[in-house]
Amino acid sequence: MSKLEQVLILEPPNDLKFKGPFTDVVTANLKLKNPSDRKVCFKVKTTAPRRYCVRPNSGIIEPGATLTISVMLQPFEYDPNEKSKHKFMVQTIFAPATIADAETMWKDARPDDLMDSKLRCVFELPNENDKVNDVDAATKAPALGSFKVDGLAAPKPASAALDDSEMKKVLEECKRLQMEVGKLNEENRQLKDDGLRQRKSQRSDHMTTNSSSLIGRESTVSSLPSLLVVIAAIFIGFFLGKFIL
Repeated sequence: MSKLEQVLILEPPNDLKFKGPFTDVVTANLKLKNPSDRKVCFKVKTTAPRRYCVRPNSGIIEPGATLTISVMLQPFEYDPNEKSKHKFMVQTIFAPATIADAETMWKDARPDDLMDSKLRCVFELPNENDKVNDVDAATKAPALGSFKVDGLAAPKPASAALDDSEMKKVLEECKRLQMEVGKLNEENRQLKDDGLRQRKSQRSDHMTTNSSSLIGRESTVSSLPSLLVVIAAIFIGFFLGKFIL
């Protein structure tokens, strides 16, 4: 009995292309389409499992559905002289009525029921044409932007030529505003000077009041001893006169 033909439609059908540089993870997408009216189980195998990460690497595709698989190539040192020998195989089988264990299903499957498709891995580096196209795109983008800006700015020279009189008015208004600002600054300085003068006069008046009160206190204190002397003399004379009599 001949082997069953692959029921799924693969895109791409033969080669998985990975475009460098390969200093970071490079991803290639593989689409699986189920054109049949039955569920199809699949699993993806590779000859270099340590170099690739496949998500999802197995599962079930519903009738008429399409599934995208991400094949991620891990970073490595690429040698252009070394040809890639990595290959992938998509193995499929029509899903049974009930699936208790997927591993057991694949293990117990008959070889005649299995279908498979093989793909070759191709490594590509950016060529000179791609670099030139990138440079052209980078140089054309500013030119396009400048074209849009020039289109928007085109009416400005005409409006400037028509509004010379208005420009003079604007300049005169600016000068007037500058003069008013200068006057306001001068008035502000005068107000500050007046405030300082008032503060100084208030301080001098306060000091004069304090000094006069101090002088009055000193005169009062100085007159107290003389008054005490007079009182003492009166008492002494009174006692002496009484004693003589």
